[in-house]
Amino acid sequence: MRDGWEAEAATWAEFSRTPGHDSSHDNINLPALRDLLPEPGNRTLDLGCGEGRLSRYLRSLGHRVAGADASPAMVRLAAGHPDAEPAVVADAAALPFAAAAFDLVVAYMCLHDMDQMPQAVAEAARVLEPGGRLCASIPHPVNSAGEFQGRDGDAPFLIEGSYLDTAPADWVADWGGVRMTFHSEHRPIEAYSRALEAAGLLIEAIRETRAPDAVVAASPGKRRWQRIPLFLHVRAVKLRPDNRGGVRP
Repeated sequence: MRDGWEAEAATWAEFSRTPGHDSSHDNINLPALRDLLPEPGNRTLDLGCGEGRLSRYLRSLGHRVAGADASPAMVRLAAGHPDAEPAVVADAAALPFAAAAFDLVVAYMCLHDMDQMPQAVAEAARVLEPGGRLCASIPHPVNSAGEFQGRDGDAPFLIEGSYLDTAPADWVADWGGVRMTFHSEHRPIEAYSRALEAAGLLIEAIRETRAPDAVVAASPGKRRWQRIPLFLHVRAVKLRPDNRGGVRP
C-alpha cells in the first residue's frame, strides 16, 4: 500500500486540493472528526499526513502540528504548500520522535492504508504522553466489506465475501476528470480494537458517521449513507500509571 500511495501522490494532491472534489471529506468526515478532537494542547502529530491538508486545518484550530508520512512525494507536497506545517518522511511503525512527545495524535483516513497497522498504533501510543489521546478516522469496515447495488437512496447493500477477514480494498475513483486508485485494506472493527488494546489505549468515544440531512437534501441518493455508516471515528486515551502499580485513564 505504501508504494501505491507514493505513486498516486501528485494525483491525490490535485484531487484533495480542488474545491468540491472531496465532498465527503468537507461535509461528512471532517465535521465528525472536529466533534471528537480535544482542545489544542502542546503538540499534535498528524500521522499519515499525506499532502498536508489536515495539518493545515488543525493549525487553523490552534494546534501546534507536526506531520509524518511514509511517502517522500507526499511530504514534498506538504512541505511545498504555501501554508505548510512541518512534516517528515517517516514509517508510522517506527516514528522518529521521542516517547511522550505529543499530547494528541490524529490518524485521519490513514490506518486502513498502512501495511503495519498494529505497529503504527503502538508507535502512536509510544509518542503520546500519559493521558494523551489518539483520534482516528477510517472508512467504516461495513462500508469497505461490501458495496451498494445502485446509487439511489434505497439501493441494497451487499457483502459478497467476509466482513471478518482482512482483504485488499483498492478502488478507483474518477471525479471531475481526476482519476486515481485508492490503495487500502479492509479490516474488521476488532482488528483496530485489538491494536488499541495492545498499545494501552482505552477507547473513550466511537462514532459511526452517517450523511447529515443537509447532504441528503442536496443529493437524495446519498440517503443510502444514512442506512450504512460511511466512516468510523474513534477517540482513545493513553492510560496513566497510578501509585499502586496499575493504570488509570
